Amino acid sequence: MTYVITDPCIDLLDISCVEVCPVDCIHYEEGVDRKLYIDPDECIDCGACEPVCPVTAIFAEDDVPDDQKEYTELDAQWFKDADAVRARVNELKPVAS
Repeated sequence: MTYVITDPCIDLLDISCVEVCPVDCIHYEEGVDRKLYIDPDECIDCGACEPVCPVTAIFAEDDVPDDQKEYTELDAQWFKDADAVRARVNELKPVAS
């Protein structure tokens, strides 16, 4: 199991979770990404990230709300095709104008 970062992180990019992660499995490209991503292959399921998120965007994989389930796949896919995930995030939550 892994942890997943969901919709409330979009455009917030609070890095409190990055700072507490003992294995540095939370990534993003500054100035490009609109949310953070947890690498499911690196996550050790410690849960340190979840309580520090100021917007309750981080969930254990089994606890991701039904309306946010797509983010489980998006987090994993980002490490293989970041551009496709960025495009999908923009579809899910268009940039405010």
